[in-house]
Amino acid sequence: MSSRGYDMTPTMYSPDGRIYQVEYAMETVKRGTLALGIKTKEGVIMAVEEKPRALQTANITQKIFQIDFHIGVAAAGYIPDARVQVENARLFSQGTKLTYDEAVEVETVAKHLADQSHQFTQYSGVRPNGVALIIAGVDMKGESVYLTDPSGTFIQYAAVAIGAGSDEVNSFLEKNYDFDMGLEDAATLAIAAINIKAEQKDGVDHIKMAKVTSKNKEFEKISESDIKNYSQNVSKFPAE
Repeated sequence: MSSRGYDMTPTMYSPDGRIYQVEYAMETVKRGTLALGIKTKEGVIMAVEEKPRALQTANITQKIFQIDFHIGVAAAGYIPDARVQVENARLFSQGTKLTYDEAVEVETVAKHLADQSHQFTQYSGVRPNGVALIIAGVDMKGESVYLTDPSGTFIQYAAVAIGAGSDEVNSFLEKNYDFDMGLEDAATLAIAAINIKAEQKDGVDHIKMAKVTSKNKEFEKISESDIKNYSQNVSKFPAE
């Protein structure tokens, strides 16, 4: 059934119960390059595929962000929308710290961002956010990975991928993920997963990665040299 004008605003349902503006935003996410989040007993991994240009400054990622000292975000879709949501999450996180004198929980940040996205499906004159976010971190409850999307949904995962080809990559993660794996194996798994759909499969300059360890509960980017070391072991996670 065609949209027939039902896609002019996110506040209007079509006769078959669809909100086309939200569906268009979800399609934008599917056109973005891959982003992954993986939870382990030692912490969490965030990884993204980025296609660097020849003169682009090295070691800078446009798709992984730090929210608080113990929380990070990986994004797929329309990245300017991600930046706005990240700034929102940072203010929310710091406000929680000032109000309650304790670090915000990962779930609380995920729910806040999902609520913000949901509001953009309820009012005329706005459009839904064209980005999905993987919010990952370590708090007093332990390690956790959440996914939020343009509809305002947020779901917790052990491992998840978003972006172009994510259905195939999620099937790969389901086959190879181990609840008892450590951070190094998770980083290797993330590289193997990205390379399933990546246009570039040699080297690691198309992969950016960050982690939050259970030991120090601090967000830190993983160096290119460490990513190269992890990539030496991708054969343990065969695509077939």
